[in-house]
Amino acid sequence: MNFESNSDKQDESRRTFLKTAAAAAGFMIVPRHVLGGPGFQAPSDTVNVAGIGIGGMGAGDVDLMAELNQNIVALCDVDGEYAAKTFNKYPKAKRHTDFRKMLETQKDIDAVVIATPDHLHFPVAMAAIRQGKHVYCEKPLTYSVHEARRLADAARQASVATQMGNQGHAYEEMRLLREWIQDGAIGTVTRVEAWTVHPVWPQGMMERPKEEPAIPKTLDWDLWLGPAPLRPYHPAYIRMLWRGWLDFGTGGIGDMGCHTLDPAFYALDLGAPVSVEACGSIFVPTVTWDKPKNTETYPQASIIRYHFPANGSRPPVALTWYDGGLMPERPEELEEGRVMGAGLGGVLFIGDKGKIMCGSHGADGVRLIPESRMKDYAKPPKTLARSAGHHREWIEGCKGGAKPGSNFDYAGPLTECVLLGNVALKAGRKILWDPVQFAVTNVPEANAFLKREYRQGWEV
Repeated sequence: MNFESNSDKQDESRRTFLKTAAAAAGFMIVPRHVLGGPGFQAPSDTVNVAGIGIGGMGAGDVDLMAELNQNIVALCDVDGEYAAKTFNKYPKAKRHTDFRKMLETQKDIDAVVIATPDHLHFPVAMAAIRQGKHVYCEKPLTYSVHEARRLADAARQASVATQMGNQGHAYEEMRLLREWIQDGAIGTVTRVEAWTVHPVWPQGMMERPKEEPAIPKTLDWDLWLGPAPLRPYHPAYIRMLWRGWLDFGTGGIGDMGCHTLDPAFYALDLGAPVSVEACGSIFVPTVTWDKPKNTETYPQASIIRYHFPANGSRPPVALTWYDGGLMPERPEELEEGRVMGAGLGGVLFIGDKGKIMCGSHGADGVRLIPESRMKDYAKPPKTLARSAGHHREWIEGCKGGAKPGSNFDYAGPLTECVLLGNVALKAGRKILWDPVQFAVTNVPEANAFLKREYRQGWEV
């Protein structure tokens, strides 16, 4: 017999309120000054947040939720030592190791923040969505192209608030970039060059470590592996090093593509590419070459070429991605001694009347080049809605407000585009992509790279 406590009923009523309290005139709450004076935050204005994967980037995400005056009610991590600082910082939050048990047993959770390794993004996010939780997930949204499509569909059907952690999407510079391009600041854009210094972790290894050290007592290795195939524990896989391994991460483009390709995706309404071609250093494709195969890690550096079809009045666009320190040709308009891009890389938009350059996250200075063009440019009116902040957007969405800017209907297709670069790397030849059929049409074997096989018991 299933007994429901009064606490459970109260929690359910509270979540129902958060989902339905948005009226036609906007989300209605009792003014703070009526309830408790300046600074008082009404319960209806607060979201109960759980952090999943809280040792690295997730620690910062949880802190931002707390800074926005939301309730941190649960924390989950398989690595107790790595997550200890965050666990200790929020002593009132319930501690968990297994996200599945947390979601099953703790009924006061309204929303989850996910910052696990890439291979766990989809299982965690899908489990939360199926329970009606709002989801913030770090980039890339998923490990595979297929997972990105499924997760966007599931979030839409569940009507939950979602946001991917490509924080630059909320920046002022992102809006300026789109407004300037639409204003014709550099004419018709037909080419984009994007680059990053990442990876900054080891890649290009042909073999796994042969040592089998003892698993740390504070680490649940089986849960860390999740849907990935079983393998012995080794410290070469954890604490960000997982990004370079095929079973766990998504390489240089997976790490930075959702940041660095976002400006072009947003400003030019790129949508899905029609073809992708890639090459990489110290990386042997697994389909076409009869040579020793690298089935373990991504290449140290890669170049990936995307071609996007015309969209309305915009002609086709060719976009080239460089990682591992590779760079496009330096534009002749760029002044001597001036650094290309900013931060961890950059983006160069090439039009028939000029060029625009920005940093790796669409910010760090969106400028026409040379600087004399920037000084002479009469900027257009600001016509796009501005963001209140990337995390704040999501919190307001959880409470019935507007959809966040990088919600999964936007982030899903962006992630698909990014991860098709890895499909092309593995295929070893140019692939033609049909987003409606969801298929590589010219290299049937490459369709196997759109998905992953889940370890028994982890099927989603």
